[in-house]
Amino acid sequence: MDPLTAPLRIANCSGFYGDRLSAAREMVEGGPIDVLTGDWLAELTMLILAGNRLKGRPGYAPTFLKQLEQVLGTCLDRGIKIVSNAGGLDPAGCAAAVTDLAAKLGLRPRVAHVLGDDLSGRPLDLVNADTGELLDAAPLTANAYLGGRPIAAALSAGADVVVTGRVTDAALVTGPGIWRYGWQPGDLDALAGSVVAGHVIECGCQATGGNYSFFDEVPDLAHCGFPLAELYADGSSVITKHPGTGGLVSVGTVTAQLLYEIGGPRYLGPDAVARFDTIILTQDGPDRVRITGVRGEPPPETFKVAVNYLGGYRNTMTLVLTGLDLEAKARVAEAAIWARVPRDTFERVEVGFDPPLLRITVLDPDRAVAGRRFSSAVVETGLASYPGFYGLTPPGDASPYGVYWPVLVPATEVTPAVHLDGDTFPVPHPPASPTSPLPPLPSEESPAADLPTVRAPLGTVAGARSGDKGGNANLGVWVRAPEHYPWLAAHLTVDRLRTLLPELAALRVERFEFPNLLAVNFVIHGLLGRGVAASTRLDPQAKSLGEHLRAQLTDVPSP
Repeated sequence: MDPLTAPLRIANCSGFYGDRLSAAREMVEGGPIDVLTGDWLAELTMLILAGNRLKGRPGYAPTFLKQLEQVLGTCLDRGIKIVSNAGGLDPAGCAAAVTDLAAKLGLRPRVAHVLGDDLSGRPLDLVNADTGELLDAAPLTANAYLGGRPIAAALSAGADVVVTGRVTDAALVTGPGIWRYGWQPGDLDALAGSVVAGHVIECGCQATGGNYSFFDEVPDLAHCGFPLAELYADGSSVITKHPGTGGLVSVGTVTAQLLYEIGGPRYLGPDAVARFDTIILTQDGPDRVRITGVRGEPPPETFKVAVNYLGGYRNTMTLVLTGLDLEAKARVAEAAIWARVPRDTFERVEVGFDPPLLRITVLDPDRAVAGRRFSSAVVETGLASYPGFYGLTPPGDASPYGVYWPVLVPATEVTPAVHLDGDTFPVPHPPASPTSPLPPLPSEESPAADLPTVRAPLGTVAGARSGDKGGNANLGVWVRAPEHYPWLAAHLTVDRLRTLLPELAALRVERFEFPNLLAVNFVIHGLLGRGVAASTRLDPQAKSLGEHLRAQLTDVPSP
């Protein structure tokens, strides 16, 4: 079969550190694939791995090895390449562990690892790329988001297994695409198409019906199959899954994942900028969605760097309020606590009242201040507080928390390299493309649809997906009927969003329209404070924000 006309079948077996351990075996045994890949790294994961490393544990994801043990021999027999970012903070250590595992299995794969993302110890401009603030603390980790070219170079050099540290999630698909099809830096549309495919399958079952607003339409979700992308030479792709697995691949499930953790139409990456406002989705058969039309722009001249630092210590106590007069009971509970340990004792206090839960979190640089001094004071109020008092958390010590701090570094100052068979060779960032960014798409204002409406939850006509990006949250909303999109675009404004979700009233909110996806996307700045690891919200990754919005009453088109 001609490799330039046959698609490259890239299967995902992990969407996060902790995903289903049997997924690699399911993807290898469930049908033909060419590349097995998975995403182990989130912004929070890098901090978790840093904590593990400080405790003398591996700085990579050991669960990758557990999955690999089940499939490595089969992959070598079938010529299936394995690409993983499970190397985390120690790709060399992870690669060595893969080699040791292979030896125990009587196998001899060629194992490569990608270096160059770790910028720890180097002078960096520590201005926050989101807020403009200057960091005055010492970084614990600093890792640049590399692209797919080092992965492609490793595969071209003959690697059977490629282990990376911090790369973009989409690079796990873009890298194999460059390897198979020989894309050059100027092949921006093809590169951008692979970025879109990578973004769709990076989170595992979220592309095949997991966490989907219309979950009642998803068959056998309990046995949801992981996604795979059939990637073509022009960068187009088909998203599908193995036959006989649960779940669903539809325009809706793919739309939901496209709207996950994005901002505006220009999706920035080190290989290309993908224009999400050019994506065309087509149902190509049962559990098959074709992605075409993606346009690309030159990548930015900077790399994003994920910096983490130790923010201090925190402690949370959660009380349950029941019955009548809940707000008054919350005031009584707080007054009793602060009478025993003054509120200004702590550097920061966050109080969350979401009936029936009252969550009080204290944060301080001093572990002793945020520790049992606080939690014991809460318990001491147990018989002298509001009626019906009980808590969900026992008194405990404070725990350290980290802060995610995104910064930018010139791309010319980052030199990825590949280590294979005892040799290391650089993979320099390609020179800037002479191609100019695309002009904005013509604005086609759709007149607000004059549709009859009824008062009902937004979710009766719209789906939503939300997630985290540092201290910000994104909230994508889409409709499934094209005739409903003009209504959505006119109705769901920033002001309307703030009315439906009053907790957002004081925050800066950006709004972007995606007519091609029948969607709008909001970026809520600062909702998650200093990021997932430092957030004091009950839902620190804003996963439930979209469903919370769908439950709100508004004027929606009549059935």
